Amino acid sequence: MVTVNGEQKNAAGQNLLAFLKTEGYEPERVVVERNLDIVPRDELEKVVLEDEDVVEVLRFVGGG
Repeated sequence: MVTVNGEQKNAAGQNLLAFLKTEGYEPERVVVERNLDIVPRDELEKVVLEDEDVVEVLRFVGGG
């Protein structure tokens, strides 16, 4: 299991880009941290999630 934003997900074995799209995130509008390291956007497809990974997905929200 992978912890994503505090929730357990059955995502081990997926690459980060595929996972983000499956979960409804727009990869160009988020920042992803995996095990305390920020994953560069151009590497999302290369990074494969593993059991016990901890991922934080941060969205940018504007407003006023």
